[in-house]
Parts: sequence; C-alpha cells; structure tokens
Amino acid sequence: MSGLIPKHFIEDLISRVDLVELIGSRVPLKKHGKEYKGCCPFHGEKTPSFTVVPDKNFYHCFGCGEHGNALGFLMKHDNLGFIDAIEELADRIGVEVPREQTPGQRPPPSDALFATLEKAAAFYRSELMNTARGKDYFKARGLTGETAATFGLGYAPDAWDSVLKLLGGSDAERSRLLQTGLIIERDNRSGHYDRFRDRVMFPIRDARGRTIGFGGRVLDKGEPKYMNSPETELFHKGRELYGLYEARQASRTLTRLLIVEGYMDVVRLHQAGITYTVATLGTATTPEHLARVFRICNEVTFCFDGDRAGRAAAWKALENSLSQVREGRQIRFLFLPDGHDPDTLVGEEGREAFEARIKQAMPLSEYFINHLSAQVDVRSIDGRAQLGALARPLLERIPAGIFRELLADEVAKTVGLKSGRLSSMLGEGAETKPPAVEPVRTTARPQVQAGRRTLIRQAISLLVHYPQIADKVVLNPALSTLERPGIALLIDLIEELGRRPCANTGALLERWRDRPDVGHLATLAAQECLVDAAGAAKELAGAVQQLGDEAARLRTDFLLKKAGLTDAEKAELQGLLARKPPVDTGA
Repeated sequence: MSGLIPKHFIEDLISRVDLVELIGSRVPLKKHGKEYKGCCPFHGEKTPSFTVVPDKNFYHCFGCGEHGNALGFLMKHDNLGFIDAIEELADRIGVEVPREQTPGQRPPPSDALFATLEKAAAFYRSELMNTARGKDYFKARGLTGETAATFGLGYAPDAWDSVLKLLGGSDAERSRLLQTGLIIERDNRSGHYDRFRDRVMFPIRDARGRTIGFGGRVLDKGEPKYMNSPETELFHKGRELYGLYEARQASRTLTRLLIVEGYMDVVRLHQAGITYTVATLGTATTPEHLARVFRICNEVTFCFDGDRAGRAAAWKALENSLSQVREGRQIRFLFLPDGHDPDTLVGEEGREAFEARIKQAMPLSEYFINHLSAQVDVRSIDGRAQLGALARPLLERIPAGIFRELLADEVAKTVGLKSGRLSSMLGEGAETKPPAVEPVRTTARPQVQAGRRTLIRQAISLLVHYPQIADKVVLNPALSTLERPGIALLIDLIEELGRRPCANTGALLERWRDRPDVGHLATLAAQECLVDAAGAAKELAGAVQQLGDEAARLRTDFLLKKAGLTDAEKAELQGLLARKPPVDTGA
C-alpha cells in the first residue's frame, strides 16, 4: 500500500509492543528487579551489560552504548529498513499499517501486482468449489473444507488460457500476469499460456496475508510433481516460508516452529492442531529463512523423511543454519520412520504422538557430532584427526560465543584433545581479544557527568523518563527569554507533550527521531532516574518554577535598564513587576 505512515500510529505501535518479548526472542534475558538483563547482541561480551526497561519501552547497553526502542532494535539487530521494521512490529500485534494518501499520488506498481495475484487466488478458489476433480483430491488426502478455506486452497482448470482470458484482457493486464509468473510467453512469441493447469493450488502469502505466489501440485502422474511461481518482484523463495502467515494467525506468541518440506505436510499438520508448522518452497533452508524465523521464536525443529534424500537435506539444513547458531537458540532435527512423511504419519498416529516425536528431536550439537563421526573411524588416530579436520571449518561458521566453545569442546573430547584446545585453533583472532584498554566497569550504573546537574538538564531528564508528567507543568511566559543551553528543548518538550501526551520513553524517542536533540534525550534515558512518577512530577514542577522565576528576574532587570521601551515591552514590564518578586535561586 502506498502513502506515508502516520506518526501517531508508529508511536502507538511502539507503546503497544512488548519490548521484553521482542528482544527476548533474539537475546536471552533474565529478570533483574524491574528490568531484564542479558549479553549485548551488538558487541561481544561475557558479563551482561545489556538492560531492557519494560515500563519505559527502552533498552540500553552500558558496555557499548547502544540504546533505543523496539523499532530501533529491529532496525539494528535484524538489519531491517525503517518501513520493514514497522511492518514487523505491526505484524507481531496483528494490526494493519495505515497509510496517508497524498492527493493525486499514484499507487506503486507492486499494488497492482498484489491485486492481480489476489484475483487469481479468488479464481482458483472458486474453481475448487465448482470442480469435483480438485475437491475429490483434497478429500482423499483427508482435508476438511475449513482447512481448505484457512489456506485459501484452489484448483487451476485443465485449460491453456483460463487465467489469461479472465485477467489478461489488455496489454497492461497481460504484463502484470507475466510479472507475477501466472502466464508464460510462447517460444515463438505468438502469444501466452497459463503456467498452472490441472493442478491443486496453494497460495503463498507474505507476513500481511497478501498472496505473493503459488505452488501447484499435479493430480495424476506428471512432471514436475510440484510447480512454484518463478522469482518475481514480490516472491523470493529463498526468503519466504509457506504457512508462516497461517501459523502467526493461529498464535500471536509463537515459541517454536516446525519446518517441513511440503505444502500438504503443512496443511495436514495444521489441521491436526500442530499449527506452528511451515515449509520451505522447493529449496533448502537458507540462512535468510532462519534469520527470519529467529525474529519470531528461539526454537526450530527441522522435520525430514528418514531416507537418504531426507538425511542429505537435513545436513544441508544444518550447514545453512550454522551462521544463525548462538546461545539461547535451539535447533533440532526430527527424522521420520521410513515410508512416512509428516502428512501420512500425523494422519496415522495423531497429534499427541507426533508432538511426542518433536519433543524427542535430536539437538543440532548431537546431530553434528553423530553425522561427522559416522564418516570416519573414531577408533583410530587418523580417523579422529579426520573428524577434527571435518569439524573445524564448520565450527568456524558459528558466531564466536558460548555455544561454539561448548560444541568445540565436545568435538575435542571425541577426537581426544584437551578441552579448549580446538577452540584455540579456530582462528578467532581479534574477534575475541579484549580491547587494548579494558573499560572500567562497576556494579552501579553510570551516573551523570561530574559537576552540578543543572535544573534544565534535570527537568529534561524527568520528562524523558516520565513523559506523562508534562501536563502537570505551567510555563512562565518569561522562560523563553532565558538564555541557557537546553532551555529551548525543555520548552519544546513541555509544549509538545502537553498537546499530545506520550506513553513512555520509547514512544518519546520515536517522536523525536528526526530531531537533532534525539541523541541527548537517548543519553538521558540511559541514565538512572531515582524517583517514581509522582516524585518526578513534583520535582519537575519545582524545577520549572525556579527556572521561570529566574527568567522573570533577569527579564525584569533587562527591561528596567533598557532605554526607549516599546509599548509591548512596557506592558510586559508592568506584568512582571506586578508579580511577586522572584527569589534569586542561582539556577
């Protein structure tokens, strides 16, 4: 959808997202009083200095200084753009991202492509309802009408031009059909024909539920058995997972995902109640797939057939997973009995028995060592040396950290080396060396820089930590004449938050994202505030009153000494003199 995203929506979104849940799905956190702590994901460390403050929707690392709100965390940690991060947060809480349409603005080309794919999906669904051939196939596979509706299943007629006739009436429409892969140009360039014919259809949806492509399965014998949409502007099979949208619709708080190989496996497992199932789209699991999965949950189980092809696919999945392995994440491997795939096995033994298999799935570390050990003779020195040689380049793909060290120690034990010896051979180099000058760390939080904390800085800090107290403040008109660093920011904060209240620190920083003072506000947010909201409101009122009195005194002195006052200045002076004489606070 085109148009700008309203700022108030972004602010509200940040306030509604559970920051602990979001960060905790990527970084192991432990509760520490009212806060949560863990090792910083932005720099290597063994002593936790990364803190999440849930009531302020703010995180900060006292080691490297990284800080921000939910949106900033996604952009930094998941390497997402601003819009993608907003979409990710909106998807987490199940809301649609609104857009402000500019008058005369034309929608982007992708909108028209989405519309074409949705029309095709609706056509395939109607054909399934009206054609016994497709319905009979799904019934024979044990699917219910409710499941078919949940996944938007359909049927592509046994004709060369069904979609072409329906949706390709103009050159522009045919162009969109080509761009989405729904039709193919004939070799002699004399026309086009439908890509999908006489196949049951599985629409592939993105995180927002929009159709981005299709998978089609033959009903009888034929090749290929499964056919996917080609790579397009909207569809990238190395990034998408079939069933992820449906899994997130079934549960907003996914704790694990089961990755299988086929469309029917996903649909049948969902029908059985195992709604956390997804599938790759005719390709091996990629690091990009897993990076996306680990944004959602910390536990992944790969499910493969127990035959040679299944085990080869499993090892490929392990190799592609290594760059995503780290402490706090669990990757397991489930191998099914010969002759079974998830679809048939869950139909035969039911949900409880199948989930019992998932719970007994083999951890990545165990599969790693077992697979490599099976290729050598571990009884001989030569074989154990070969095992070490096989393991070393794979271990080097794993990010440095506790998991890699533990797995390397386990491999070392298998090959007969001392604990830690293999880790020292992995060429960690500067990656794990401490800095030349180790920063001094204390158990207490860093306090404000040396020197007296000014009233202005104190007032701004209170507003950063408790934006909701701004409406308790009455500004002295003379305050704007006070020539002190930070006074303009303080006035701006009070006036802005008075007009539009802000829920918490994270939302305030988002509102100030594009302003030059956001860095100062973030620095103050990272410092400890020793009072509660009520105490902060009282302190803020006192500080602003003292600053206002000081401003009034200085302004009065200035006007009394000035020659040739304007009428406006005379009126201003009379108003100031009518006030109770302010006390010189020395602020």
